[in-house]
Amino acid sequence: MSSSDKTLADRTYRQLRGDIVNGRLAAGSKLKLEGLAQDYEVGMSPLREALARLMGDLLVVSEGQRGFWVAPLSLDELDDVSRVRALIETEALNAAIRNGDAQWEREVTAAFDALAAVEEHLPHTSEALPPEQLETWEARNRAFHAALVSAAGSPMLIKLRALLYQQSERYRRVSLNVSRGWRNVHDEHRAIYDATMQRNALRACRMTELHLARTAEEVRKAMAALARDDDQVSGGKA
Repeated sequence: MSSSDKTLADRTYRQLRGDIVNGRLAAGSKLKLEGLAQDYEVGMSPLREALARLMGDLLVVSEGQRGFWVAPLSLDELDDVSRVRALIETEALNAAIRNGDAQWEREVTAAFDALAAVEEHLPHTSEALPPEQLETWEARNRAFHAALVSAAGSPMLIKLRALLYQQSERYRRVSLNVSRGWRNVHDEHRAIYDATMQRNALRACRMTELHLARTAEEVRKAMAALARDDDQVSGGKA
């Protein structure tokens, strides 16, 4: 692959990944190569390279010669991803608290402050967030959780955590894109941050486990609500 094709593949990979994670490309939908090439203004070679990378991220699946699909969402996978992410995230956080230096503390604090600046202005309602506010929150939430574990000292642990975070984000978007019960997520993040700065690894990991478990439960409720809505629509058409 030429350098220009590689650049196009990288760009297309990032665009497709973003569109899958945020739900613009629906879970389980067929990815038609001709349509993707036109929509993303890319040739077949870099497009196939991007799709191969997304398969490695578990965001795209392929069935032999039948083509490509956005990976489906399921409650079983949600439970599996949530359980494994909690194991990896707490292991990485524990290592980061043990290894982190003053620079790490400053980076975690900066990421928390940036996230808090958004969360302090989130509406105390059950309505879905406006798209622009949601994207800002997602970016700062991602940065905060990444900063927490950045001093873990294990590139493999960091990579696994990032992969699981990406999988979790797909599911979390389901609950954030529909009406939901109000939740004080800022207090949850504050509890994780405070325990981390106090170098209390046991409490920081426990707060992280509770935070992830609450998120998984919200997603479960949202997926169940969407399934009920689909059943009602199907029933109405019968």
